[in-house]
Amino acid sequence: MGYKGNEAEWIRDEVKTFTNSPANTMKKWDNEPAWGEPVVGFSNGADPLYAFYKEDIGAFYRFPLEFLENKYPHQTFEAKNITVISWILPQTEATKHDHRKETHFPSERWARSRIFGEEFNNKLRAHMVDVLNDKGIEAVAPLLSPLWKSMTSRKYGYASTWSERHAAYAAGLGAFGLSDGLITPVGKAMRTGSVVAHLSITPTERPYDNHNAYCLFHMKGTCGKCMERCPIGAITEEGHNKLMCRNYVRMTRKYVPRHYGFEGYGCGFCQTDVPCESGIPDELAI
Repeated sequence: MGYKGNEAEWIRDEVKTFTNSPANTMKKWDNEPAWGEPVVGFSNGADPLYAFYKEDIGAFYRFPLEFLENKYPHQTFEAKNITVISWILPQTEATKHDHRKETHFPSERWARSRIFGEEFNNKLRAHMVDVLNDKGIEAVAPLLSPLWKSMTSRKYGYASTWSERHAAYAAGLGAFGLSDGLITPVGKAMRTGSVVAHLSITPTERPYDNHNAYCLFHMKGTCGKCMERCPIGAITEEGHNKLMCRNYVRMTRKYVPRHYGFEGYGCGFCQTDVPCESGIPDELAI
């Protein structure tokens, strides 16, 4: 197959090459890219974290193995031989610059990255499945699978059968902040995606053993800037109020079409003009 023994490097190259393609576009400003240089990590399908997620979030949460079994019902897989490929798509400097200046409604670049940037993320998911299939490797993108559904967790409220951020955490790509956002080496202003593959790749090392390891508020008792940035007070010392957050985002569905001329929405205030916007705060860097 030509890549044997270098699967991780090949996959990283594929993600980066596709992200540098014309598919990564805001659909405005001469097709300005929605995302910067991606970061890729790997976790194993048998990682105990996935069992913990199912126990902690809810029995509806699906294992990586289940997504493969659903797509390939006549084949047999073992969790230990499955890899979850996760990536981080960081917001561009232009988008972060624009969004820092806003205080109540999303900037146009932020709203475009939420809509057209996520359209690209779906294309990246499908592309990675296709290139893996071309190599004879069974693969599935959980968010494009019929098994993916929005659910309600008794413990956490709004939830789903798969979480891209939790997969990224398992892959050593970041830890959670007070706002529930994932703080990554390229910051919290990002989106993430994943593909499950019947492939054995050495998991990326997790340089943390605490799910809040990169949050200044949780680890140092300082900061709390995301609380100040939230336009509706949905983030407090107790954490992130998902219901308030969702209601605000629904409101922006009226603002974005009226002001920017396309069907969209967005928020992201807790991800910009904060110490973790573009990286891990220096005091917590490992």
